[in-house]
Amino acid sequence: MGRLSFSTKESAGLLLLCVCGVLALPAVLAEQEGENLSGLSDNPDKAIFAVRENGTTCLMVEFAAKFLVPYDVLALNGIDLITEQASFTLPRGAEIEGKCGSTDSEIHISWKNNAYILRIYFSKEFREKGIEVWKVNKIQFVYDTSETSHFINAYNPGKHTASTHKLSALVTPAGRSYVCTAQQTVTLISSDHQKGITFSMYDIQIQPFDIASDFIFSAPYKCITDQREHLEEILPLILGLILGLIIIITLTIYHFHLKLTANQPQLPRDRSMYKNM
Repeated sequence: MGRLSFSTKESAGLLLLCVCGVLALPAVLAEQEGENLSGLSDNPDKAIFAVRENGTTCLMVEFAAKFLVPYDVLALNGIDLITEQASFTLPRGAEIEGKCGSTDSEIHISWKNNAYILRIYFSKEFREKGIEVWKVNKIQFVYDTSETSHFINAYNPGKHTASTHKLSALVTPAGRSYVCTAQQTVTLISSDHQKGITFSMYDIQIQPFDIASDFIFSAPYKCITDQREHLEEILPLILGLILGLIIIITLTIYHFHLKLTANQPQLPRDRSMYKNM
């Protein structure tokens, strides 16, 4: 039987092909896809989005969001520019993309044929005493003022990008999900003459790392605003209980005082009868 033989060039090419195949294997295995789960929410304003890797949830966000975007329109005199405000919410039917990593993750939410794209970036870091946390380190919003459902008669319409600068928001202990009912607002600076874009979220639950069960958030970490509001709600109850306890203690002491004084012999108030004896 004949023996197969390879030239030096063929052997090198085969080796290179094998190496490339091995290097490309993790990228093939780590397939990531976005899913829109907003239909599971009873709140018509709230959206639920997830990023999955190899069929397992690796990032999940649930919130209602709204945008306030200033843009220029031409004044009636045809010379001056005036600023209008476009106000709109994040639609539940948006499309989702994302990336999951051990220390960096991101989610991209787009709608209206990519006329609007919201990108949220997450990162992990170690704080004092070796405590590991995750946070939102960047938010970017791409919008197109030629999209007429929100931008009416925009002057010089086109695409603009608004971004945060040195953001550190929603800081949460690693392995837990961030929960906040109260509104959280971030200002983004636009490429459109440095205009300020207001991005607000509320009814939030987010977890970009360490999701233990598919489509299930880990233990919640409440935002400081919610903790303060909860304290304000229960504070009158606590004060009422303390006041009630003080009243009970006071009445108990008074009752024992009356009982003790009732058992003591009473001296006559008119002592003249003893003098005449």
